[in-house]
Amino acid sequence: MKNWKESFHPYAMITTVCWSLAYVLTRIALRHFSVFSLGFLRYFIASLTLFLIAVMTKIALPKRSDLKWFVAAGTAGFFLYMIFFNKGCETVTSSTSSILIATVPVMTALLARVIMGELLNGYQWAAILLEFTGVILLTLTDSIIMVNKGVLWLILAAVSLSIYNLLQRKLTKAYSALQTSAFSIFSGTIMLSIFSPIALKEVQAAPASMMASVLILGIFSSAVAYVAWSQALSKAEKISSVSNYMFITPFLASLLGFVLAGEKPESSTITGGAVILSGMIIFYFGEKIWTRAFHK
Repeated sequence: MKNWKESFHPYAMITTVCWSLAYVLTRIALRHFSVFSLGFLRYFIASLTLFLIAVMTKIALPKRSDLKWFVAAGTAGFFLYMIFFNKGCETVTSSTSSILIATVPVMTALLARVIMGELLNGYQWAAILLEFTGVILLTLTDSIIMVNKGVLWLILAAVSLSIYNLLQRKLTKAYSALQTSAFSIFSGTIMLSIFSPIALKEVQAAPASMMASVLILGIFSSAVAYVAWSQALSKAEKISSVSNYMFITPFLASLLGFVLAGEKPESSTITGGAVILSGMIIFYFGEKIWTRAFHK
């Protein structure tokens, strides 16, 4: 394994924690903000944060020929994803929403196989199956079993994020993590600005606690998370190695939902979380485990 500094793991871990927090804070913020205004505010704050960093670090502008890819990434990863994700969070719990988004690694692995020709070992596919089984266990006592509008919105969000992962993988081959995430977010924020009038009205009446949630969403769950994610994608040999980290978000979101929003986790949360963690160990260390066990 690469040394810690050159590895994609720490960056993927940072993103996973930040995104797990987003599931909880989104449900809290939606008590005051509408779906569309929250989407704009979150990425407007992220854009301001990244713009300041971009100015200080003097990052280069993208080539004109690549603008279409940044627009595509902004459309899939921020404009469409934010609308779908926030609409879904209106009617489901933070743990449920994270469970549905946890299907992204499966979709990403399949798309990477078909479009980019990325191959996974047999034990890695087995690990993905085990991790997805853990996701199913997390749903056993949850209303996610019932198909409703919230579930359908979140499935669309998962598809959008899977497409975004592939676009970021393409862009990180030519641009830095800061460039790819910043210009993609700028693009998405411009699209989301159509919701700025209603957002301004809601901000004026928002209590401090709600604004604090939005600030955390914008700075940490967006700006920091997506830069770290792009960095992870740029360092990993396979896109699936990074997207696999998303399986852990349901478990983390359930724990954070309990701590921050009082959403009591079910017993299935612990069981499903343990299965997901086992699958992650097999995905990343399966070859070493097999070698040590049977080829001493």
